[in-house]
Amino acid sequence: MTLKARSPFSRPAALRSVLLAGIAMTLAACANVHHIEVGAVPDDYRTNHPIIVGEQERTIDIPVGSGDQRMTLGARGAIRGYANRYRDTASGAITILTPHGSVNSNAASIVANDIRSELVAQGIPGGNIIVTAYQANATGDAAPIRLSYYAIAASTGECGRWPEDILANGNENKHYANFGCASQSNLAAQIADPMDLIAPRGSSPIDAERRGNAIGDYQADGAAL
Repeated sequence: MTLKARSPFSRPAALRSVLLAGIAMTLAACANVHHIEVGAVPDDYRTNHPIIVGEQERTIDIPVGSGDQRMTLGARGAIRGYANRYRDTASGAITILTPHGSVNSNAASIVANDIRSELVAQGIPGGNIIVTAYQANATGDAAPIRLSYYAIAASTGECGRWPEDILANGNENKHYANFGCASQSNLAAQIADPMDLIAPRGSSPIDAERRGNAIGDYQADGAAL
């Protein structure tokens, strides 16, 4: 009986070669997916809605009743929080705008003095506090006291731009103009210190005691093994 040598290009071997070649091509396509260019127009929400660090006005309105003789506890808590944010982000002037000509103008003048005293008590220099008046309506609701200062903050442009019909132009498979704006705005609002976007902070001093405890625990675990 004569035995025939099996060809190295038999059907099972050829099938395996085809399958391996197909898998390799698929993996190569996945690896290069981020290098595909779909057009010259930027289609990244971070490019279309960048987070910008710049100066912004920070305001708070304190309601005042026409019969108030002092600042309320709720208003005092709001002023303390406002002062804390000022100390963290600014060092310029704080303006206290009191209504003039409104039904509560006399009460607002009294409360404005309380507000100034509370700001000083929270560590804000008196020289940085400016008290001035604005013209309010003589009729209608009681006008509030407005506090204002300028600080460096992170923000994006205004959201809500719909320059074109996204349904009519949906066949281009590209982001619409407003895509990602809300997410970028929320991220900018959560940034406590905008300077973190400019440069990293310096390293804080090492806690030698904490480091010694951690090394001791590591060595104890190693000895137990």
